[in-house]
Amino acid sequence: MYNSSLLVIQKLLSTNAYLGHRIPTSDFQGYLYGFRNEMAIINLEKTLICLRRACNLIEFIIRAKGHFLLVNTNLEYNKIIQQMAKKTNQSYINHKWIGGFLTNWKHMKNVQKHFQDFSAHSNLKDASTSSPFNSFPRFRKMQKCFEGIVTHDIPDCLVIINANKNSMAILEADQLQIPIVSLVDSNIPNRLQKLITYPIPVNDDSIQFVYLFCNLITKTVILSQSA
Repeated sequence: MYNSSLLVIQKLLSTNAYLGHRIPTSDFQGYLYGFRNEMAIINLEKTLICLRRACNLIEFIIRAKGHFLLVNTNLEYNKIIQQMAKKTNQSYINHKWIGGFLTNWKHMKNVQKHFQDFSAHSNLKDASTSSPFNSFPRFRKMQKCFEGIVTHDIPDCLVIINANKNSMAILEADQLQIPIVSLVDSNIPNRLQKLITYPIPVNDDSIQFVYLFCNLITKTVILSQSA
């Protein structure tokens, strides 16, 4: 496994990973170091422990020839997630979660194939407005929803960047007993935190930490693939 101990506390401090919200949820209290100026301060030693656990899971999945699905709905992180997915050859979602994506997996795979085949006919793009294909832009929009989804089987794990905005993905993964690795901020609802298998307490609004996290997962995958 990639030696996550290299992520020293000082490095995490430089990313503002420790900054929480004014009113943390009750179940998050165990991850707190304390308060400063009425702001919750996240215990980064516990963040490191949780990062190691998450990396152990990713390592196990990759060595077993499995795969995971990256889930993100923050436009600011799109490029980071795309680069990570490309380097690790994993699937990703950079848009609002589609209801039933996991729980109705077989149907969603068929829908994905339909839009991929449909969009392959590039000559339809120039069809006139009187054409029966004048709704093509909507099909293109749907095609974008499947960008980055390359898996043929249900994922072995979800890696979620912003848990608060992806409650539906968490609920579906929990229903199917799919492990969830997720960044969790101090304002995460208790009901969601209970469903996350491998929570990582951190300031999920820090793009510096998200970059650091994605780099860590990427190195874990690459080293696990070459082992």
